[in-house]
Amino acid sequence: MAEAYIVAARRTAGGRRNGALSGTHPADLGARVLDALVEETGIDPASIEDVIIGCVSQIGEQTFALGRNVVLASSLPQSVPAVTIDRQCGSSQQSLHFAAQAVMSGMQDVVIAGGVESMSRVPMGSPVSLAAKAGVGEGPFPASVLERFGVTNFSQFDGAQMIADKYGFTREDMDRFALESHRKASAATEAGAFDDEIVPVPYVTDAGEERMHTRDEGIRDDASMESIGSVKLLVEGGTLSAATASQICDGASGVLIVSERALKTHSLTPLARIVDLAVTAGDPVVMLEEPIPATRRTLDRAGLALNDIDLLEVNEAFASIPLAWLQALGADADKLNVNGGAIALGHPLGATGTKLMATLVHALRARGGRYGLQTMCEGGGIANATIIEAL
Repeated sequence: MAEAYIVAARRTAGGRRNGALSGTHPADLGARVLDALVEETGIDPASIEDVIIGCVSQIGEQTFALGRNVVLASSLPQSVPAVTIDRQCGSSQQSLHFAAQAVMSGMQDVVIAGGVESMSRVPMGSPVSLAAKAGVGEGPFPASVLERFGVTNFSQFDGAQMIADKYGFTREDMDRFALESHRKASAATEAGAFDDEIVPVPYVTDAGEERMHTRDEGIRDDASMESIGSVKLLVEGGTLSAATASQICDGASGVLIVSERALKTHSLTPLARIVDLAVTAGDPVVMLEEPIPATRRTLDRAGLALNDIDLLEVNEAFASIPLAWLQALGADADKLNVNGGAIALGHPLGATGTKLMATLVHALRARGGRYGLQTMCEGGGIANATIIEAL
């Protein structure tokens, strides 16, 4: 099988709800990343054979072939095709998988995988809520599915609490994890750890000043156990709060994936090699525990042990998810989300997969590590897992 290489990995800094990025159309946001990938590598944009864009809330400004509109808003020629995919929170991690598979199969040599989500302009759940308001259909879950699993709805919030209860995590456990996410993200920002991955985006302040957005807005440099502990619980009697859940976020991200032939043809320098890809599915009710079997599968396929992995990125959808992952697999917490995670940096849904990959690639290289693993929970009880080798 042919090898697939990452030659560029970039992301925008996260924008808080109604923050710096809220004035930018999602297609323009994605275009900024595409242009940055081309500029960094110096590749002829006409040589890009496909663009695969992940997006969850495909309605309004994020509908009508968002991926194609991202290309048309960029400097890429109109001859470059694109497609939009939805695997919920793993959408752009799956776009990376599709791109890598196209290259590994030998069918394509140069593919961009990425994602876009403007949660300010297209709020989470918009496709369902607007359809319900308009009286269109019965919603995404037919009675047959709800009856099969004995529920009236599928909820990520319920699933996150179920996992916290299953593993015995207290509110204090999860508050402490959230605090560490902010502390690590703040330290990484101050140290310039994100500088090589962030794509500046222009915006206009409320005062009318033109500025460039280059810093993740969700980081709370002054976070404390007291401030996090004061946040209201998501449900009465639960242990999770908004402070121990991922932040609503606007953002875009992308990676440029090429074959060995393209490395030579375009004189490109690889940052990392794709080692293995996996996607698994399990319980749609608990929903968010699937990164555990997905990790086991990809490690087994790659012939690696968890101890062989130098850095780990497990999406912080809720604090209970990476905590459960650590406990179930006996992983080293010091290797996990070393520059913070979605609790501090934000979770722009369809953009998070390649956002985390950009961070993982650059963190591995900065620390002199070899192998990195990324995984995340996804709606419907699905999870993607990816192993890379830094070069």
